[in-house]
Amino acid sequence: METQLVDRKRDHIDLAFQSATSEKEHDKRFYYEPLLAKHPRPGTTIAGYFLGKPYQYPIWVSSMTGGTGIARKINENLARACKDFGLGMGLGSCRKLLDSDEYLGDFAVRRFIGDQPLYANLGIAQIIELIQDKKLALINELIDKLEADGLIIHINPIQEWIQPEGDVIYDYTPLQAIKEVLEYADFKLVIKEVGQGMGPQSLEALLTLPIAAVEFGAFGGTNFAKLEAMRSKEQIEIDPICYSGHTPGEMIQYIKDIATRKEILCKEFIISGSVRDYLDGYYYNELLPFNSVYGQAAGFLKHAMGHYDELEKFVEQQTMGYAFAMRYLRIKPSDQSGI
Repeated sequence: METQLVDRKRDHIDLAFQSATSEKEHDKRFYYEPLLAKHPRPGTTIAGYFLGKPYQYPIWVSSMTGGTGIARKINENLARACKDFGLGMGLGSCRKLLDSDEYLGDFAVRRFIGDQPLYANLGIAQIIELIQDKKLALINELIDKLEADGLIIHINPIQEWIQPEGDVIYDYTPLQAIKEVLEYADFKLVIKEVGQGMGPQSLEALLTLPIAAVEFGAFGGTNFAKLEAMRSKEQIEIDPICYSGHTPGEMIQYIKDIATRKEILCKEFIISGSVRDYLDGYYYNELLPFNSVYGQAAGFLKHAMGHYDELEKFVEQQTMGYAFAMRYLRIKPSDQSGI
């Protein structure tokens, strides 16, 4: 014990100057209240329900990958973490499974995730193609073979337009296609963007439909339109539109405004895009006055590519950080706009 004390004091001396903070680093979103709570014990959970299923922490593993060599290991690790920590998960695009089961093993993770929420994922271009070919029944087959709880449709017109191999949308608006799926579907439907977020008119149109949830996919995180621009030989000409979109804070304010004017049917949300850690997740969940979880993709992906122990440690840090923030941090009233 005495040796530990001496070592700690030496560390304090050695690191004192390096650990100084500046006004620029100050996180001004919160009141910090150190007198009013006890430390959360290891294993403390923040239980609730989302999309009709219980969770232990309000965290969602956002859609990422499939159909590549390393995808199976990544998705299995992510699914294991969701089971161990009581989280929900959206799969990467399952487009390849519409035509063949060759890559089914990359996505078939129900045995790893247990009874936690698991959602298949298709792009709006594939949905429109299924409508035109009168093959919407393939969605049911996809959900059945994955033992999924429902479907995420990702809306990505900017990405598709910029992508060299992109699927352009000429015959339907995404909203028209979503409405057709809703008329057919007997499964839960989640709608998301992929890095630009959604403006107030799009959100208003969605929230008055009987969909299960909206995932933000807001501006500020991984921007798939920019990613495609970086792949394209015409990057200079098409790059500017990649920087349009809406942040999570802006989208939260739009939702609040819409809810004051209209009766909304969709009241569950996955807040993703520019959510880099548990503090961002806590902040946005507190701002939104509806049932919500926060979603991350890149943070989980970074730690899911290797041994499961690395991912497990990362998720444990996120969950305990969230529990700590709930006890000691309060959103400042001046920050309630979130913008």
